[in-house]
Amino acid sequence: MQNTQEKLIIQSGVPLTGEVSISGAKNAVLKLMAASLLPKDICVIKNVPELSDVEIMIDVLSELGAVIDYDKEKSMLTIDSRNITSVVASDIFVSKMRASFVVLGPLVGRMGEACVAMPGGCRIGERRVNFHIKGLQAMGCQCDIKDGYVYAVAKELKGADICFDIPSVGATENIMMAAVLAKGTTVIQNAAQEPEIVDLANFLNTMGAKIEGAGTNQIIITGVSQSELHGVEHTTIPDRIEAGTYMSAVIATKGHAYIKNIYPNHLTIFTGKLLEMGANIRLVEPHVMEVSNNGRLEAMNFITQPYPGFPTDLQALAMTLLSTANGISVVTESLYENRFMHINELWRMGANIRQSNNHAIIKGVDYLVGTEVMCTDLRAGAALVVAALSAKGESVVKALHHIDRGYEKFTAKLRGLGANIIRVPVDFPTDEFNVQDTTQPIKLKG
Repeated sequence: MQNTQEKLIIQSGVPLTGEVSISGAKNAVLKLMAASLLPKDICVIKNVPELSDVEIMIDVLSELGAVIDYDKEKSMLTIDSRNITSVVASDIFVSKMRASFVVLGPLVGRMGEACVAMPGGCRIGERRVNFHIKGLQAMGCQCDIKDGYVYAVAKELKGADICFDIPSVGATENIMMAAVLAKGTTVIQNAAQEPEIVDLANFLNTMGAKIEGAGTNQIIITGVSQSELHGVEHTTIPDRIEAGTYMSAVIATKGHAYIKNIYPNHLTIFTGKLLEMGANIRLVEPHVMEVSNNGRLEAMNFITQPYPGFPTDLQALAMTLLSTANGISVVTESLYENRFMHINELWRMGANIRQSNNHAIIKGVDYLVGTEVMCTDLRAGAALVVAALSAKGESVVKALHHIDRGYEKFTAKLRGLGANIIRVPVDFPTDEFNVQDTTQPIKLKG
């Protein structure tokens, strides 16, 4: 799936209409997969999106000895962790995806030791692992970093009071999973509150863990014995970032569509900002939003913050919308110092954006212009596709392996909404191809 030798050809001018169904949350399912290491049993995870990140996590778990069946047609994973044969998660896989680092907690909790490579992933800024390590050390684990690996050993993990300097999603998840089999009670203060953490806690509680407070800034985990854990069947929550992406695409193209299979309360802040910009959003069913836009958007300001604040993963998409809004907007990125790399690509499309440290000052232009752009990370890639859908003329988007990490069947879903978009080999002669002509023998990819 990670083919950097492909590109998207996009012809703009078509309002997106119809309906699109949101897939399972990438940032939830990867952690559920890691948590499946805790019980000596079989776990079934449903609503699993077909992503390159999921494939990488399968490789990580398989290397540890888990036996995995991935039924893509049913969007279902069956993970058999009865016979874990290794505690080493090698650099070959972990360096490709940061989320795979969360196998550290469940491995130490179940096996008493772990050797996990330092994480990789999108280069959006410094994302240290010190919170993970300090949390484990507070629970009695000896941790050392050597040659690009974290070595962790604990004869017996013990409950502890742990307070993070800032809410860290990965550290909250790692400590929560490690604490499931620790002796005594662990309290995580200033814990991350993301919906994906709530989904993980529900998954763990169903398998026999005792976790309270997930979704708040204080999580309490009462340790249980290995014999109390058992296999579970669980359905992953919808992906709120994917939902926000399609909402942005519909609004950018002045379309009208229904976004299905969503949890509206996971998108409260983002939806509020879209309404402030002048978009039309209405909840028509408990899990269906009607989204439309028929005019020029208005400028607005926002600051990215940990949940329930404005999500950093939707910052690039909001900036794309503001690039053609009426007035001047200020976007402040408070979480990652390198998460403005898409600005250079938006400049190429005619956007008027000035960066000052972690602030972006955006003066809306009348329209963006189609050109060739390069995905710099996962969410920036999606934002550039949205920009291309709304720009004047034809655009080419490259480095699609970033998008493949987090969007299931992206091209197909956009075409289902009427977009003139197709995925072709990078050396395909763009000037000879009509995106709207679906009779041409080009194999479409998600």
